[in-house]
Amino acid sequence: MTRRILVVGGVAGGATTAAQLRRLDEECEIVMFEKDEHISFGNCGMPYFIGDIIKERDHLFAADPESMKEKLNIDVRVFNEVLSIDRNEKSIKVKDLRSKEEYQENYDFLVLAPGAAPFLPPIDGLKESRHFVLRNIEDMDRIKQFIETKQPSSCSIIGGGFIGIEMAENLSARGLDVNLIEASSHLMGVLDDEMSEIIEEEVRAQGVHVLLNDGVQEVDEKGVIVTQRGKEIHSDFIIVAAGVRPQTKLAEDAGLSIGKTGGIVVNEYMQTSDTSIYAVGDAVESKSAITGKPVRIPLAWPAHRQSYIAAKHLSGDPVRFKGLLGTSVVKVFSLTAASTGLNEKQLLDENISFHTITHTGKSHAGYYPGAERVSIRMHFCKDSGRILGAQIIGGEGVDKRIDIIAASINGNITADRLQEIETAYSPPYSSPKDLINIIGYKAESMIKNKSRD
Repeated sequence: MTRRILVVGGVAGGATTAAQLRRLDEECEIVMFEKDEHISFGNCGMPYFIGDIIKERDHLFAADPESMKEKLNIDVRVFNEVLSIDRNEKSIKVKDLRSKEEYQENYDFLVLAPGAAPFLPPIDGLKESRHFVLRNIEDMDRIKQFIETKQPSSCSIIGGGFIGIEMAENLSARGLDVNLIEASSHLMGVLDDEMSEIIEEEVRAQGVHVLLNDGVQEVDEKGVIVTQRGKEIHSDFIIVAAGVRPQTKLAEDAGLSIGKTGGIVVNEYMQTSDTSIYAVGDAVESKSAITGKPVRIPLAWPAHRQSYIAAKHLSGDPVRFKGLLGTSVVKVFSLTAASTGLNEKQLLDENISFHTITHTGKSHAGYYPGAERVSIRMHFCKDSGRILGAQIIGGEGVDKRIDIIAASINGNITADRLQEIETAYSPPYSSPKDLINIIGYKAESMIKNKSRD
């Protein structure tokens, strides 16, 4: 008998699961439900479309319902919202948002990919103000249309994480005067303080007004932001980039387990507390590859990996999900900032003993034109040499070096053994002894208590 697998939600989690499952199983029936218009798009590219770096809107789309039906025989239903799950009957209630008709669909297995929604802080006057969030294509279109039709000259961004920084850069590139407001003491909370300071210096140098340690108290009737310290900030519109919250209501209402991080609890095969229901993506609670404790990391790579794991298990060829490092990279004007594993604050909170190595060098051979400054900060276990986390900021090559460290963590390569990594060398790309090798030598010295640093 043909199995019927329903997928709730598209984009990275749902669309990837459906497509991968079809490649593994040509016989099962796959139906995907998406309450919005678009099922598969590069949401990480949206700030760059707003900034006019990406010129063609269509380039952001990876697939549409017609192509998924034609190429993969997947029944995709956009503008169809799943309202509830009946686990006893193994059915879902769906509402067609265009016809307003409600109907029921039965399943053998169900995959939830509800994603996450932008968090709107409880700030007086914010909802009534001219504000935008950026999570989907519709959000992107609204922001770009506003900029192109109203020709604003200034913007205030609430939140100094990935989206906040990317939007600050892209709006600045369009000639807007940008205020970046962060309630905590530093931008980019995934970084250690001294690494965040490099980012802050760069953002300010590019003309962005950075306000730290001061949250938004209210937005008055004229759209003026009043901070908790009483500062008034005038701007033509507001971007809210204060993080996201997992969309778990459907799962909660169905009685599925929700974890301490607020995400849907899954096992190593992405099964929820009901083994006929899987969950993937930004709404899922995963585990840290460093501590083994629950984490929720709403990034693209985890969503794609979890989708592969779910599809493999559904096809009868199980692969275990081994946890996350939270490896990330972001463009910050002329710099690149990347991180993997735990930062200093997280290690202290976990009461983990660690050494820290810092090193600053050049992106490639100093005598070859264009060499740029690169700073590395890495934490490792005092006893075992296990790498616990790292951050790199600088010019070219930051991404490849953070990937080497992430791969080393997953491969159980200790900090001192980074000296053994045989990196490719040519003057335009690196040095004979790469920065990765240098921190390996430094780690060896620290482990042997011979370092003079």
